[in-house]
Amino acid sequence: MNEPEVVVYTTGLACIRCTMTKRVLEQKGVPFTEVDIRENSAARDYVIEDLGYSEAPVVVVSDEDHWSGFRPDQIDRLITHR
Repeated sequence: MNEPEVVVYTTGLACIRCTMTKRVLEQKGVPFTEVDIRENSAARDYVIEDLGYSEAPVVVVSDEDHWSGFRPDQIDRLITHR
């Protein structure tokens, strides 16, 4: 079974919740792709209009599995179901 592609939508280095989310994913060995929504308008539209989030980071595992903010509980859940 392939692991899901985790995408972390961020607003750059000034976003401490983004930095903390990426750090915990790295520490737990979860591969992810980072997309800076300040530089990618299509990604920003996706996060705001399609997913309905207004705060970064937004972590997307699948169309049905995503969350906003620094959520160690969600990262742990993700690892448990790998």
